[in-house]
Amino acid sequence: MSNRLSQSQSPYLLQHAHNPVDWFPWGPEALEKAKAENKPILVSIGYSACHWCHVMERESFEDQVTAELMNAHFVCIKIDREERPDIDNIYMDAVQAMGLQGGWPLNVFLMPNQKPFYGGTYFPNTQWKQLLANIANAFENHEDQLAESAEGFGRTLSRRETEKYGITGDAAELDPDDLAEVIAKLSGQFDPEWGGMNRAPKFPMPTIWDFALDYALLSKSPDLQEKVFFTLRKIGMGGIYDQLRGGFARYSVDGEWFAPHFEKMGYDNGQLLELYAKAYQVSGDALFLEKIIETVNWIEAEMLQEEGGFHAAQDADSEGVEGKFYTWTYAELQALVPDELPWLSKLYNLKPNGNWEEGVNILFQTESYAEVASQFHLAENELVEKLNLVKAKLLEVRNRRIFPGKDDKILAGWNGLMSAGLIQAYHSTGEKRMLELALRNLEFIREKMIVSGILQRSYKNGQAYTPAFLEDYAAVIRASLMAFEATGQASWLGFAKELTDFCLAEFYDESDGFFFFNNPKVEKLIANKKELFDNVIPASNSIMARNLHRLSLLTYQENYGQIAEKMLGAMKDLVLREPGFLCNWAHFLLESLVPTAEISIVGKGAGELAQAFFNTNLPNSVIAWSETLTENVPILAGKTPDPEGNALIYVCFDRACRRPVSTLEEAIAQLPYLD
Repeated sequence: MSNRLSQSQSPYLLQHAHNPVDWFPWGPEALEKAKAENKPILVSIGYSACHWCHVMERESFEDQVTAELMNAHFVCIKIDREERPDIDNIYMDAVQAMGLQGGWPLNVFLMPNQKPFYGGTYFPNTQWKQLLANIANAFENHEDQLAESAEGFGRTLSRRETEKYGITGDAAELDPDDLAEVIAKLSGQFDPEWGGMNRAPKFPMPTIWDFALDYALLSKSPDLQEKVFFTLRKIGMGGIYDQLRGGFARYSVDGEWFAPHFEKMGYDNGQLLELYAKAYQVSGDALFLEKIIETVNWIEAEMLQEEGGFHAAQDADSEGVEGKFYTWTYAELQALVPDELPWLSKLYNLKPNGNWEEGVNILFQTESYAEVASQFHLAENELVEKLNLVKAKLLEVRNRRIFPGKDDKILAGWNGLMSAGLIQAYHSTGEKRMLELALRNLEFIREKMIVSGILQRSYKNGQAYTPAFLEDYAAVIRASLMAFEATGQASWLGFAKELTDFCLAEFYDESDGFFFFNNPKVEKLIANKKELFDNVIPASNSIMARNLHRLSLLTYQENYGQIAEKMLGAMKDLVLREPGFLCNWAHFLLESLVPTAEISIVGKGAGELAQAFFNTNLPNSVIAWSETLTENVPILAGKTPDPEGNALIYVCFDRACRRPVSTLEEAIAQLPYLD
């Protein structure tokens, strides 16, 4: 038996295709049926790597009695939040406006006009059946009261974000003391014992550490720099990191990075890869290099699709058990690596009865390689060599286990984040394959995910579908700008500009100076949201603001910069009040306070000089280069090599250039710092 979801591409929707629930995908058929039959709508939102989504499916959506209740009284719509983040944003806001805790699975009850009146997350089966019966009864006997409540929530949802958060469109005075205040507030929330933010569960939050690292470099603050490195070491040593294969889980359920929620998401890994690459460039820490190489190896081995796209996620569960794929009993390890177990147990905190639940061990490092090596009278490099042999052996055994589920759809925005991480990893390691993976991915997006001139959100089985959201455009534009800087190929700058101009035409709201998350011209929803707060993924508006800033410097199109400045000006007061969820905006504030260096390199050897710049990770600069004279790229136009044709470096600010120089050291001497 199958329902309408069997026609979907989404792995999450397909997981529900054989439920006895009469599921509809989101679309006109379901919405019109609700109106025609005057039935409430049940919208259930989740994603394929979500543990509690699987639990609720097993308990409720596969249960015949529960399904009969749902089918009799509701039009039931199943949504993959990764395919439709716009709808998820609307109804997550609604549930939070009801004073309820948000999360996934998200289950929301709507009137036939799509306006919500009640919701929640996971419900055990008994409670769920009771709730269904109560709501069916309320709709039958008190429809007018539910409609009134839904109207109220509808009004709340349609309020402008600028009104809700008191954002005004005034241009703001920028002051270095503002940034010092932001950093002081953030630092007060750092966990001095385990790194990260001082809370549990613990999410890596790459945007916070990326901003803090650049601020530390530009303000010459070694203490802050060390706090960033401390956090990255703790994450990289934790159970949240897959010590055998590479890649990071979404978060740890505790405050010590120990027990992860084992799902691995593309968006996290792209951002963390970029962050570790930057940290390695600054610190030279071998642990960071290890995480970069292992994570790229995992992406290439397990997440790469044959056409060059990257799959979305790996599940937390295998064989119905969370983390089963990743954990080990002591007896298993004793049988596989008996001679190495004494030092391995010390390194990864392994216990005969398990260091986690059900008698299993999570590989969790709390001491450095050097500390463990000295306890076993080994040189550090000797321990690392032994460890690499053990990892290879255990990985070979683990790869024979039943793998966690894979969400093999390709999402444009998440691929943009992955490509950006790979380009930064290339800059930090010099490994060409990392750049090649990124460029092949961006070529795949350009060739396969644009239909009739419009970028699509998702791709699977040779088909691109669902017009992209601002998140997708913003991340792909940013990665394309990075590809232009890395390769010197003007086509990537052209691609970024083309996508940006589309966003300005379709998503930009001139009345308040911000971009809608969804394109309001594509589909009529009950609210058009604007994403302003940086979370696990930075806000699409903050990424766009920084993109526009960089594009204005590369293309000399002032309107891009003017829009970006207006966006930052409007957000500034909010950034000072709540920096923890506005760090990408704070990063743009930093780029505006310390003038962004416009670096042009023209002549023979320009590529090598550009790579030397990238190797040093100079924050707050845009770099364009060409081995020959060119007029195709505005920032390079009119720049010439020395009389012998050798490359000269032009360091400019607001289009005014310093004396051209021929060495990296001379150019770096011309760069400003934060006063």
